[in-house]
Amino acid sequence: MKHRLLALVTWLILFTYTQVAAARSDTELTAATEHAAIETAIQDYFHGSAYSDKARLKQAFHSQARLYLEKPDTPFWEVPATDYINWYKEANQGKFNGRLGRILHIDRAGNLATVKAEILMPARQQRYIDMFLLKKLDGMWQILSKSAVGEASPHNGKRILFILSSAHFHGDSKLPTGVSFSEIVNAYDEFAKAGFSIDFVSPEGGALPLAYINTSEPMHKKYLYNSDFMYAIGHTLKPEQVVAQDYRAVHYVGGTNAMYGVADHPQLQKISMTIYEQHGGIISAVCHGTAGIAHLRLKNGEYLVKGRRISGYPDEYEHQDRPYFQEFPFLITKTIEERGGTFLYSPRNTPHIEIDGRIITGQNYLSSAGVAKAMIDILTKETAN
Repeated sequence: MKHRLLALVTWLILFTYTQVAAARSDTELTAATEHAAIETAIQDYFHGSAYSDKARLKQAFHSQARLYLEKPDTPFWEVPATDYINWYKEANQGKFNGRLGRILHIDRAGNLATVKAEILMPARQQRYIDMFLLKKLDGMWQILSKSAVGEASPHNGKRILFILSSAHFHGDSKLPTGVSFSEIVNAYDEFAKAGFSIDFVSPEGGALPLAYINTSEPMHKKYLYNSDFMYAIGHTLKPEQVVAQDYRAVHYVGGTNAMYGVADHPQLQKISMTIYEQHGGIISAVCHGTAGIAHLRLKNGEYLVKGRRISGYPDEYEHQDRPYFQEFPFLITKTIEERGGTFLYSPRNTPHIEIDGRIITGQNYLSSAGVAKAMIDILTKETAN
């Protein structure tokens, strides 16, 4: 009897656990589906307003939606969505007017959502922040209201793609790892100040595992409490969402988790080489992020690093007697050199940057800002010419 009772209790526990897990999975799936539907509504607005596509705009806005805008001497200007849509002339349909839209933040509560978006108009050196209120009505997300504020801006519309690992642990172990927060923010800050837009992609998409966060460090604190930045870190793109031609450069970020899931990812490899070979873009990497470029090949089959000066975190500086090191699928210095590259680095805790054409690499987090500055210099000269 006791054995039967124990078996029943065990079954009930397993059944309950399975039901809870299934419910959690369904909830996560629903959240992702609703998030995607909200994004679709905003993308309809982006496209419609950039290409004078009234059909897309009508799809984005509820018929009774209102826009709250500004104009000289009229700080509160209410415009019906129907009037706003008619501002876009059919004669201009399909013609790009220079508006570049990007979602900065989405917050959903049931069938209600708010969205913060950025609209850049580089030719006019203008930047707008749009705030939307959306509601799901009759199974469809639509904009109920929009307000906007504009400012002069140096944003140039050029985009940099940060490539980061999704790995939370070293290999198959339970040893935690993550993306170096310093390497993200030190480079991000330089690009942002120079007017570039940054997107993040990871093998699995979604939230990143972060490492080495120090809230006493001013740069860390600046971005850790920046809701737009942290939203982007928590909602990285999946590789299939990336359109390579939209970017002028890729930047592989380190942290020891960069050793896993990035270097051998076919879609990420294709994105990088398309940007580099077809669009004349830059490939860059810092610290363990250099692992991400070790397997890249040119169209002719040769390795990207062959005959190149490359930096990154050297094998010599690893703690080779510790368990994490045993999980590494390959070694950075050894692999780069085996593939014809020259691996260069400086003493510990000093910056080291190598610029070899459109391949720019750095040794450690102290090199992140310098690598970004070198990239900005090349991209700025490219614009000038």
